[in-house]
Amino acid sequence: MRSPQTQVMAIKVDVDTERGTRLGVPNLLRLFEKYAISVTFLFSLGPDNTGRAIKRIFRSGFLRKVSRSNVVSIYGWRTLLNGILWPGPHIGKRCAKIMYETERAGHEVGIHCYDHVRWQDHVHTWSKKEVALEFKKASLEFKRIFSREAKTAGAAGWQANAHSLAVYDDENLLYASDTRGTHPAYPKINEKIYKTLQIPTNLPTLDELIGRPEFPLATLDDYYLSLLRSDRVNVLTIHAEIEGMKYLDFFEKFLWKARDRGIIVKTLNTVARETLIHPEEIPILNLTQGKIAGRSGHLALLE
Repeated sequence: MRSPQTQVMAIKVDVDTERGTRLGVPNLLRLFEKYAISVTFLFSLGPDNTGRAIKRIFRSGFLRKVSRSNVVSIYGWRTLLNGILWPGPHIGKRCAKIMYETERAGHEVGIHCYDHVRWQDHVHTWSKKEVALEFKKASLEFKRIFSREAKTAGAAGWQANAHSLAVYDDENLLYASDTRGTHPAYPKINEKIYKTLQIPTNLPTLDELIGRPEFPLATLDDYYLSLLRSDRVNVLTIHAEIEGMKYLDFFEKFLWKARDRGIIVKTLNTVARETLIHPEEIPILNLTQGKIAGRSGHLALLE
């Protein structure tokens, strides 16, 4: 039993691109080994069509986010042209060894998506059958790589709705992490309660903060530490393309300070299992669509 003042943090790594899988994931694996911590990696398993996200140029806040976060230096021109000037590379086929080694290194692995841009931009236009077919592609690729079924998923771009929640229930996932919110809960939409536990991200992501004058990078690690609370599990989503590459030194500095403060790092799987010990204490919260400061478009919110 932990002290009331002990702070617990779960780290979820969203891996969006082939480049992030190939370069960012190994960087993070070395860093996590150095600090002797295990985290949760969620992989994009199909084609990397990052370039097709250009359609979001018409979305409110997209250009502002692109300009302040300097996406070219983060993703590189080749990734930003994937799916436009050439076919998007198939991440699962190219990077299966790296994914497999991630689990062998002691980390939890799960599904982020099959095609990141396709899910993020179109899931709200699909029928339940179409959502199920897209998720099944990811499930089959996950099983090919890891020789077992996935037990968790976290949707691309925090895009979730009634159809995706129903598909998760059909797939008997242990839990999912599709939302932004405060505490783990069972999601509800239009009076229907879904059985797959949601563990929301409750800390801002780095790309939501960098480039904003009120959040200078030099003190951003201390700002993150100031947000950590002892009355709940703090859930931080990082990206292989960001904290695993351009901002790797920043992230190591944050981990060093977190360790110095005695912060306990857990996988989301551990958080889920600890939460599910007492299902009667798990709240039921509405899953809605709303905005988050620093991010364009609408996201799934648990409130």
